[in-house]
Amino acid sequence: MTKYNRPKHPLPEPLRGAELGTFAHLTVSERMPRIGRQVLAENDFPPAVVSRLETLIAELPFGRVRPLEDAAAPDASDWDGYVRPYLGQNWLQVPWFFAESYYYRRILEATGYFRPGPLHGVDPYLNQKRLALEAARPAIRMLAKELDPTLRKPTADRRREADAIRRLMVKNVWGNQADLSIWSMSDEDRPDHQALDQQQAHLLVDDTATVIDRLLKPGGQPKRVDFILDNFGPELAYDIGLADYLLSTNTAGSVRFHARAHPTFVSDTLIKDIHFAVSDLSSSEDPHVRALGARLREHLRTRRLQLCDDFFWTSPCSFWEMPERIRQELAGADLVISKGDYNYRRLTGDRHWPPTTPFADVVGYFPAPLVILRVLKSETILGLRPGKAEALDKQDPGWLVNGKWGVIQLFRLQKMIPSRIPSLSIC
Repeated sequence: MTKYNRPKHPLPEPLRGAELGTFAHLTVSERMPRIGRQVLAENDFPPAVVSRLETLIAELPFGRVRPLEDAAAPDASDWDGYVRPYLGQNWLQVPWFFAESYYYRRILEATGYFRPGPLHGVDPYLNQKRLALEAARPAIRMLAKELDPTLRKPTADRRREADAIRRLMVKNVWGNQADLSIWSMSDEDRPDHQALDQQQAHLLVDDTATVIDRLLKPGGQPKRVDFILDNFGPELAYDIGLADYLLSTNTAGSVRFHARAHPTFVSDTLIKDIHFAVSDLSSSEDPHVRALGARLREHLRTRRLQLCDDFFWTSPCSFWEMPERIRQELAGADLVISKGDYNYRRLTGDRHWPPTTPFADVVGYFPAPLVILRVLKSETILGLRPGKAEALDKQDPGWLVNGKWGVIQLFRLQKMIPSRIPSLSIC
């Protein structure tokens, strides 16, 4: 078992929009209203929904937090508890992560996502997601072409296997640059590290070698690898590619994808997004892409690839507040791959940690070995060597939030949980 169930050190203050000049302030005062206006522009909502969305947008940033008015929703009672500590505070005063999570949940309240009727279950971000998948097609073709010969001619050469996993992991990190809550698909300022050497050079922490050692360690039962997913589009494509490689080479016996339970943060992945992507790959005119789709269908059919979701993944809670059902589920994994900035913020509580704080001191509560694949888009970072943050401040003043820097950061349990703990299956 792990030695503690929350960060080892006293918790610093959370990031808040009230901190002028920060990305959090920019998000609450400018980015969130812009996202709301984009939802209005891309959907043909009836007048009542338009009015509710316009009222929500007008609340930012000085309106007051109120309870949700969505009593029939399956997460309504949970949100009653999440909102209670912040009732009456404005959007800048509350913790930034709460403000964002609450805002995206309020959008669903306004559109009637959980209410019976024609808008029940309608994803208000669907148009942007489809554009993201369309924009990802060249990268998907390259990925599928790279995977195809590797999987048709398996090798026992550990060095070649390690090199293949390294390439897939590094590419997977930079798939996270495509974040539709920050850059639209038409935004020419979106960062885009395409060359592998450029991607490698912009990793601030790189524990890839240790992760590969864990994945390729011989003997024992087949490994289970869990992904806590983040964005649809290019990022999900690289998640799928890495999962396909691990399963097709028997590096992993099974893979579990943990997806969001409802639309949030514009481009976050739902189970139905995964099915749509697999169907799209399977019908491609490109033979390599079509073969990738066929393999994924087979992985799903045999349940070697399992799809799970839970309302915890869309809550404003830090990961150390995960319910026991999630803790037990993750504890059965040999490795958990946590994707993206959103999940990193939840792992760290989205707080003002000194950047030299040891990573394990904060995430030591996590119930399984954990690797973070993240592009930096928020003002929190752990595990940097002394002086590195100060040097980056001079080299690239926007390094924490501009999407140009990433990490592959590993947490290893000091005392391993006994293998194959019975888990409460939520798949």
